[in-house]
Amino acid sequence: MEKLVAVLLAIVLALGAIQEGKSHKDQPLSGIAIHKTTFHLNEKASVKASPTILGANGQDSEWVLVEYTSPHASNDDWIGVFSPADFNASICPAEIEYVDPPLLCSAPIKFQYANYSNTRYISTGNASLKLNLINQRSDFSFGLFSGGLLNPKLVAVSNKVVFENPNAPVYPRLALGKEWDEMTVTWTSGYGLDVAKPVVEWGIKGEERKLSPAGTLTFGQNSMCGAPARTVGWRDPGYIHTAFLKELWLSAKYTYRIGHKLSSGALIWSKEYQFTSSPFPGQDSLQRVVIFGDMGKAEVDGSNEYKDFQRASLNTTKQLIRDLNNTDAVFHIGDICYANGYLSQWDQFTAQIEPIASTVPYMIASGNHDRVWPNSGSFYQGLDSGGECGVPAQTMFYVPAQNRAKFWYSSDYGMFRFCVANTDLDWREGTEQYKFIEQCLASVDRQKQPWLIFLAHRALGYSSGDLYGKEGTFSEPMGRDSLQKLWQKYKVDIAVYGHAHHYERTCPVYQSTCTSFELSHYKGPLNGTIHVVAGGGGAGLSRFSDWIPKWSLIRDEDFGFVKLTALDHSSLLFEYKKSSDGRVHDSFRMSRDYRDVLACAADSCPATTLAS
Repeated sequence: MEKLVAVLLAIVLALGAIQEGKSHKDQPLSGIAIHKTTFHLNEKASVKASPTILGANGQDSEWVLVEYTSPHASNDDWIGVFSPADFNASICPAEIEYVDPPLLCSAPIKFQYANYSNTRYISTGNASLKLNLINQRSDFSFGLFSGGLLNPKLVAVSNKVVFENPNAPVYPRLALGKEWDEMTVTWTSGYGLDVAKPVVEWGIKGEERKLSPAGTLTFGQNSMCGAPARTVGWRDPGYIHTAFLKELWLSAKYTYRIGHKLSSGALIWSKEYQFTSSPFPGQDSLQRVVIFGDMGKAEVDGSNEYKDFQRASLNTTKQLIRDLNNTDAVFHIGDICYANGYLSQWDQFTAQIEPIASTVPYMIASGNHDRVWPNSGSFYQGLDSGGECGVPAQTMFYVPAQNRAKFWYSSDYGMFRFCVANTDLDWREGTEQYKFIEQCLASVDRQKQPWLIFLAHRALGYSSGDLYGKEGTFSEPMGRDSLQKLWQKYKVDIAVYGHAHHYERTCPVYQSTCTSFELSHYKGPLNGTIHVVAGGGGAGLSRFSDWIPKWSLIRDEDFGFVKLTALDHSSLLFEYKKSSDGRVHDSFRMSRDYRDVLACAADSCPATTLAS
């Protein structure tokens, strides 16, 4: 600590010019003007963290007690958690030009107000916090700041805290592969290929196991497109490894563990996990898939709270874990963790969903907060990704796309075919993505896979969310102009979107007209597509338009998620569950035979036939 303080004091106290981070207004860390920090280290102020060694029994997360004292306690005082622990100007991004070295150029990974758990802090100057830390490949230290978030003054710095093995393999994420009998597992570690080889040990439960190698990816700050991802929000993402487990037996239980073989020959292993392999496409069995968008992350210790923007994500996560034995796959359709350029939050998110993603395939789609940035190839221009421009999402998670930078793909699970679009790249008629969407819809054998589902982040079909109502389009501009004829021609059953942070269900609809006004049990041909907005995964809720279109059946301004259950080739159950209680708050059934799929509806069959 003394060395750290000496280094900090040696920095020129004049503030330098640093590019300020631009990010979503509700990203908690964006409210901290860390580049404006000044130093007011006080001998009578102190911060102490304990224990100093974490993960002694292999844990990936632990609680730390932070005790602090200040001779000038204030309601504006706050504790920042920094990692790496030496959070001074020496770690500033090298390519950023400064007039003078800034005092601090790295945002904390989390923060909390000093009086959070002790209202007597102001009168006594003493308080403590219990904060939860996850293994993020480096050591930690804690700073006591006065002056609030906009004018921070560093008063005291703690001792260092470190996980026993900060490089350990952590947070496995399963995903469906390009073939039905393939599962992929992705994880994060601090081991580069020059240090260790990544491997997965796996096999059918109770039988002999095999070792499979994994590929390794990472990215640097030069891959980021702007601030804050390239400046105050940058943090080394470590190494991301992906292994392909192939030639799996259908619907079989497998166990696995992720690890690294060191150059010395020693093996470092994670704890053991398990998953169930996919059914054969068209296999008749009970198949259950959860779909939602816009979840984000939140801290179990209450830190990083800002307008309670993403607190509900913990409720969604909790409900998914509770029902994990009745879930076969998850589709998180965009706006994954709302890191918005503060890269430490990707680790926080993968830790949050680990119980889910390590057990069932966790498939993602690209959202505006994951991808959009000016002049980066986005269909839209904006600052939504905080300079990430899709790189962390495309690296941290695997999807079975031909080109992961484009991030559109098809995925089969038993009786389901999912066509996943990327609404941050052009989908209009004649484009590469349009051709992919048509190919995905046209190539499915509906006799074997009767349930055809279209997934995308932005509402390309129908939504009465306030943002779309104000535009008068009730969908993404140009959204359904090109695509609705494909949905109709290939008889898409359900289209699910995020982006609008609430729940909405339409009637089966085509050309803004309901083809049925049934509410709870659809029998026979739909003659249209049911459009659903399921963007209430956890990020702050958004309002509906005051005007309710005729095609809007159910609207709920609350947090929740959708669950599809294929009972067999003729029966599908749709459920909307709230994150607060996990109970079903909207549902319907679909019953039909194969001949109903073949039946003609408006614009779904050729205008003339040989018989006519």
